[in-house]
Amino acid sequence: MAVLNIYNLAGEQTGTVEVKDTIFGIKAENKDEERKIMTVLHEVLTAELAANREGTASTKTRAMVRGGGRKPFKQKGTGRARQGTIRAPHMVGGGVTFGPHPRSYDKKVNKKIRRLAIKYALSQKVAADEVVVVDGIIEKPNTKAMIHLTQKLNVPKKQLFVLNDIERNENDFVFYLSARNIPSSRILNYHELNVHLLLKQNKIIITKDALSSLEEVLG
Repeated sequence: MAVLNIYNLAGEQTGTVEVKDTIFGIKAENKDEERKIMTVLHEVLTAELAANREGTASTKTRAMVRGGGRKPFKQKGTGRARQGTIRAPHMVGGGVTFGPHPRSYDKKVNKKIRRLAIKYALSQKVAADEVVVVDGIIEKPNTKAMIHLTQKLNVPKKQLFVLNDIERNENDFVFYLSARNIPSSRILNYHELNVHLLLKQNKIIITKDALSSLEEVLG
């Protein structure tokens, strides 16, 4: 089984914890397995990025543009091409042909595939030594103490804090208040993990409680 180091809030190692290889220790044994991992990660990452798109871009067709109810000039005798309305697509201020309209970019991904992608991403982070487990109680919000912790752990600028339950757990809430003002950091509950953030952030800082809950959910 893979082993992760546990640190206290002062940045000192206090022990180790064994984690499941089926979640944190998945490795590609051959080219086919490596290709499968990359395919799954690509599919889920593409779906997550697509879901983040607002899809609010909108244009008006010639039927939506105001005005143009009468013929702009007579049919014959002007030497110009005949026109029926100033709101035609080829006229300035006219409607747009095949322009964007509000839509959803969501892509359906099987739950099992989504979970598998998270396992692959976590395994890659563990293999690269980019996962840190912390354990301890924070008495009151203290951003300076949290910055000191990241410095002691040699955490790069972009870190992802994974907590157990920000809304219901008081210690997690104080942890959230302490870390939310750190530049380039992201904070979320364990059940909100996604492939995009796992691959984007340079270091994953996860609490011991969140680690246990994550293993229970991902099995």
